[in-house]
Amino acid sequence: MSDKLVFAADIGGTTVKLGLFRADGTLLDKWEIPTRTLQDGKHILPDVAASIREKMDREGIAPQQVAGIGFGVPGPVDENHVAIHGCDNLGWGRVPVKGDMNALLPEIPNVVAGNDANVAALGEAWLGSGKGYRNSVLFTLGTGVGGGVIIDGRIVPGRNGAAGELGHMLVKPDETVPCGCGKCGCLEQYASATGMARLAREALAACDTPSPLRDLDNVTAKDVCDHARAGDGLANEILDRFADYLARGMSFASCTVDPEVIMVGGGVSRAGDTLLEPVRRHFRKYAYHPCVDTPILAAQLGNDAGIYGCAAMVLGI
Repeated sequence: MSDKLVFAADIGGTTVKLGLFRADGTLLDKWEIPTRTLQDGKHILPDVAASIREKMDREGIAPQQVAGIGFGVPGPVDENHVAIHGCDNLGWGRVPVKGDMNALLPEIPNVVAGNDANVAALGEAWLGSGKGYRNSVLFTLGTGVGGGVIIDGRIVPGRNGAAGELGHMLVKPDETVPCGCGKCGCLEQYASATGMARLAREALAACDTPSPLRDLDNVTAKDVCDHARAGDGLANEILDRFADYLARGMSFASCTVDPEVIMVGGGVSRAGDTLLEPVRRHFRKYAYHPCVDTPILAAQLGNDAGIYGCAAMVLGI
């Protein structure tokens, strides 16, 4: 296995991120292709297969050199590598990723698939901020809140492929506005990029405190973090409220699986310690006492975490 190559494909709603790895984790090449979601996403896997075959032909890679192909998909995936509950932003219903790819690339029979946030957690656990830990949890803070749970070095997918859906923990029972999932009071309504923007709008409407945020037509999470870092009082209050919600979610995860480390990725995590310091402070307030010293670290692999995790699945890491 040490001399084998691995292909990775992290499928997003706009692009598919592809990578070619050595078995030691060395990323040899990465590239992207458009995600063609027309006609219920029927072109996505054929496009990936064509791109991989093109890469093999161009680089002179023989099928026997390839250990397998790993996929991350934006939806639940079962133990048979089937996207089982659909991926709305791809147009997919139930898609047998392994079976379809075996038909498209029969010369590479080893195909594995997992939920994209779960494989990102595995990537971080393998060669990112979770390296050296066997048990970790990743929170990804983007448009929503995703995540993944790694126990004894392995993804925990759950019965329905829904383990690690950390954004849908209930953190505000009296919420009346529905989350995208249809429930109310989910973590991602407050601890995502869109959640931070919502908290900012609410704070600006509820007070007349002077703030440069008032000069902006459409306040974003980045605006809040930037002005908090610059010392704006209201921006820091908004960020503190955001951190409070996120820390509650982390406390739930910590007393459920007691990870060695909690990792924070996604676009909002680029705020670094401006965000993580208040999160750590609130976490100590909420966490079950044996867990209060759990390290909370920024993820390291950025947008590549998914392809690293896809490769790790193929390698059985």
